[in-house]
Amino acid sequence: MRIPISTKLVVVTVLVLLVATIPIALRTSQIFAKSSMQREEYSNQAFAASRATEIENILSSIVDKSKISASILYKSVTNPAAMTSDEFEMNFTKDKRFISMEILKLQGPTVELISRRTKDDFLKAGFSQGPEYIARVRDQQKFPIRSVAQGSVEIRNASFAKGPAMFTIGMPLVKDAQGRITHVALIDVDLSVLQKPFGERTERTFYLMDRNGELIAHQDEQKAMARLSMTNSPIVKKALSEQTPRRQMRFKEPDTGAEMIGAYNKTSFGVTVISQIPEELVLEPAQDAKRQAFFITGLVLSSALFFIFLFSMTLTSPIEKLASMIEMVSKGNFDVKATAHVKSHDEVGDLAQAFDHMTDGLKERDKVKNLFSKFHGSSVAEDLINKDIGVGGQSKEVVVFFSDIRGFTAFSEKRKPEEVVAMLNEYFAVMVGIINRHGGVVDKFIGDAIMAIWGAPKASDRDPHNALRACIEMRKGLAELNQKRIARGESALMIGMGLHAGAAISGTIGSDERMEYTVIGNTVNTASRIEASTKAFGADLLVTDDVITRVGEEFIVDYAGAAEVKGRSEALKMYKVRGYVENGERVEVRTDYSDYEAEGADKVKIKDVA
Repeated sequence: MRIPISTKLVVVTVLVLLVATIPIALRTSQIFAKSSMQREEYSNQAFAASRATEIENILSSIVDKSKISASILYKSVTNPAAMTSDEFEMNFTKDKRFISMEILKLQGPTVELISRRTKDDFLKAGFSQGPEYIARVRDQQKFPIRSVAQGSVEIRNASFAKGPAMFTIGMPLVKDAQGRITHVALIDVDLSVLQKPFGERTERTFYLMDRNGELIAHQDEQKAMARLSMTNSPIVKKALSEQTPRRQMRFKEPDTGAEMIGAYNKTSFGVTVISQIPEELVLEPAQDAKRQAFFITGLVLSSALFFIFLFSMTLTSPIEKLASMIEMVSKGNFDVKATAHVKSHDEVGDLAQAFDHMTDGLKERDKVKNLFSKFHGSSVAEDLINKDIGVGGQSKEVVVFFSDIRGFTAFSEKRKPEEVVAMLNEYFAVMVGIINRHGGVVDKFIGDAIMAIWGAPKASDRDPHNALRACIEMRKGLAELNQKRIARGESALMIGMGLHAGAAISGTIGSDERMEYTVIGNTVNTASRIEASTKAFGADLLVTDDVITRVGEEFIVDYAGAAEVKGRSEALKMYKVRGYVENGERVEVRTDYSDYEAEGADKVKIKDVA
């Protein structure tokens, strides 16, 4: 992946600035966050303690007043003559906090109601309820009478639908001679006296709960009226399970998943004040400080990037010009001059001069390569250029092709040399193009003859197949060429092609002063004899069984016969190729020039004819 120098400079600068500034910003925000957490933990605990003290004072006042009122009511039951109605009126009826009062007698497991006083007008006027409402509340409330009988003061929320918001205080009232509690008092009190300290709306959440974790008072009065259970909160669980009167802790709110800072503070009446606040709110100032630090860092980075960009342009602009010229050179254009476009008086300028020297060398190399390609073919030229040239070769499995124009000697005698050369050039252009398209290499021209090779310098498993397909296409190419010649009033050409496969030596032969790239060996000589045999068999193309065994059944062949050729002790079996098989279908390729009348051939003696 290409990464511009300007991008690298920018990235390095950014990294340096980030490494320098981000740790400072993070460390500063961490210190700030730690300080904020410590301060908030102290404030949270202090807030819970102050609310607990306030609730303690309120409940102490109500409990004291309740004891007096309950004692008066008890006396009115046990000794009616000893109590005046004005005394109870003063302590209970005129105190707007009280809603009802009950005196209960405890006889073993039995609880007997011996007296109940309610503010009937209050219940009827505000809630359309009668005195029986208190009895229904007791049935639903399940007040812990036995706990009060053990000597403790119990407080429970007594708010129910269609009734007043109130809470119940249960307290011991009378003991017998053995110190056992025989009578207890239940007093229903207006909940607003406890709700008032929790009515303030702040980012902090605080509430009051009883010994069972049920709400008595809350910032949200509706939650208190609903007597919600808070036992799923970790801090409530901790407060209910421990004897410690106060504690600070961090926890995760189960309903929202928010991280919280919480504190609880218990009172002597069994109710507990909870205060909690989300850590997110506590850390918000620290987060804001971090954002400000990053904002300043961003401003510094922006300024640095602008100046770095301007500086990088003085470096990258000439380098980009060189890069574009290199791309032009890679496409074969060696006429570019870097020094004409890059005027830098530094290392980049030196690079431009070196670039021009390089293009001069590449231009010479390309000229040599083109010359090689014209004389030996592109693959041979690349093979020679890419390795050290020396005399020698290596054995390879190749397919050798020879072709010859029939009656060329007689044709040449009757025409001017210019006409002969023109004819050959037109003929060679057709045949060489076909050979190249099928992966062959033209080794040399021998007068009107063509020698070509498949398998050297580069080999393929399909070399025999490609060679045969090239021969068939040359058959068609000759027919098309002859149509043009006849249309011009010229005579048609007849050719013979021979193909043989086997081992041969591929490489350079000659001396250190004059070399030639070719293939030599018996395979080459045999291919030449096969081409000569086309005269004797009257066919434009003959191949040996060495080729046929390599191509399998992909071609349509007929056995032509066997012949003894010079240089071979055994008779060669030869085959005529009529076409090829493609997608399971036989495709025959014949022209008016594929077969002709057989004639005698030098160095060939027919032994067998099909």
